[in-house]
Amino acid sequence: MIKLTETQTTVLTAGAQRPDNIALPMPKGLAGAAAKMAVTKMIEHGWLQEVDANVRRNEPLWRETGDGHGTTLAVTKAGLLAIGIEPVVVKTRVASCGVANAQSEAKNLTLRTGTKQALLITMLRRAEGATMQEIVAATGWQAHSARGALSGALGKKLGLVVVSAKEDARGRVYRIGQPA
Repeated sequence: MIKLTETQTTVLTAGAQRPDNIALPMPKGLAGAAAKMAVTKMIEHGWLQEVDANVRRNEPLWRETGDGHGTTLAVTKAGLLAIGIEPVVVKTRVASCGVANAQSEAKNLTLRTGTKQALLITMLRRAEGATMQEIVAATGWQAHSARGALSGALGKKLGLVVVSAKEDARGRVYRIGQPA
């Protein structure tokens, strides 16, 4: 079992709950030399890594690189494991561009646990699948947002095949199916 300080636990836990596992901003009271020392230790352990900051998404800067760009800090898979969060790996299909007989190959993507998208994937992987009403109730999304997640995030971005079937007792039921 990895022994973390209270500061390390706070930084990693907060980062795991943010989009793209961004570890910034630092907790209140952690600034200057103390923040630099804590971050340096976590980078040495492999729990954090510096990544290019996306200024268009207003990601907070850790440091400027001098060329007009900057870096931010992201929690790594090792960082998630250190705080007891198992990274979710999703197998996806990647099709060759424009080739009729596209080959499928597995590509690993890490999804954060505890997100609505992870909940949706879990619901769709169940043998009984999920109806639109169940998805809306579980996620709090509007029906059009849930449909967008099924086709956009799961279908186009992750390459998961979402199939639906009309069942007499429940109506339309959605499941993650096998690639064709």
